[in-house]
Amino acid sequence: MVSFVSLLLVGIMFPALQAKQFTKCELSQVLRGMDGYGGITLPEWICTIFHISGYDTQTIVNNSGSTEYGLFQINNKLWCRDNQNPQSRNICDISCDKLLDDDLTDDMMCAKKILDNEGIDYWLAHKPLCSEKLDQWLCEKL
Repeated sequence: MVSFVSLLLVGIMFPALQAKQFTKCELSQVLRGMDGYGGITLPEWICTIFHISGYDTQTIVNNSGSTEYGLFQINNKLWCRDNQNPQSRNICDISCDKLLDDDLTDDMMCAKKILDNEGIDYWLAHKPLCSEKLDQWLCEKL
């Protein structure tokens, strides 16, 4: 019983990383400010994010010697810094771990930098899966 109480206290004092599995409509609400940025519509963003991370903020993908983090699958070689790749250019000036929480403010700022520098083709899923027939990615509740 003592160990359970100790674990409970540790859990309260050090809360777990806040992750979120968004729904399409929740994510549409949060990303409204990105609608039209760089010529990319909100349904294009929603579709792309679905295909790269499944709307899960804790998605981590190891990919040919680099790692991609969070909803937008932001890479640790150029855009964020982690312990695995301390030599990252860290263009977004952010720890990769910050891309795994439920606060998407910094994720969106970094995604906009990527869009400005690389274009939407940075996200490989966009062109084949999210460049047309986007009605299914609209949220009727907005």
